[in-house]
Amino acid sequence: MSDALLRIAGLETAYGQSQVLFGLDLEIRAGEVVALLGRNGMGKTTTVRSVLGLTRSRAGSIEFRGKRIEASAPDAIARSGIAIVPEGRQIFPNLTVRENLAAFAGNRNGSRDPWTVGKVLRLFPRLAERTENMGNQLSGGEQQMLAIGRALVTNPHLMILDEATEGLAPLIREEIWTCLAGLRAAGQTILVIDKYVERLIRLADRHTIIERGRVAWEGSSAELDADHGLWHRYLGV
Repeated sequence: MSDALLRIAGLETAYGQSQVLFGLDLEIRAGEVVALLGRNGMGKTTTVRSVLGLTRSRAGSIEFRGKRIEASAPDAIARSGIAIVPEGRQIFPNLTVRENLAAFAGNRNGSRDPWTVGKVLRLFPRLAERTENMGNQLSGGEQQMLAIGRALVTNPHLMILDEATEGLAPLIREEIWTCLAGLRAAGQTILVIDKYVERLIRLADRHTIIERGRVAWEGSSAELDADHGLWHRYLGV
């Protein structure tokens, strides 16, 4: 696909002598939501780490907005317009909500209506009530909202969410899914990793399933919804 925002081709990544990815291919077009699926330990987070430059690939290419980035430093990749909502949130515990957001603010995609600290606080009223609270004074759900808001204020071309609803109470989880649906409607390009297949089918345009570091299946939400055998074979659902 010539209009791919992110194109991963033949990616091989290892930790020491332990190889995790074996010739992985993945493409995301601008405005798409793509879900990366698979059981634990199949290579999903390693794929994300490779894209972000946190784990160096051994072979293959990663192209973002027409430029090769697999040899770039993580800070350069972030500045190019990729934002991560990491597993475990990883907000700064000794900064306030407002400081956590302000530290990352920037209009990296040149939007005419960029995400600002104020706009994020309007999106998440719970955070607006706690702007002077330290990160470690927030609940798990509030920390996740802050992690999403922190990614949004960078105004990324591509937003990656790694297990964004993991460990959250059902009501908070629903609030996150509603937020993601709104971002999709606004045209935000998203790569999402999550275990709630039913919700991902409603959210994502396409899905890629990884099995032991290789692409085992890819297709549309309609195709995944129609074949629950895939769920049991590759996802353990």
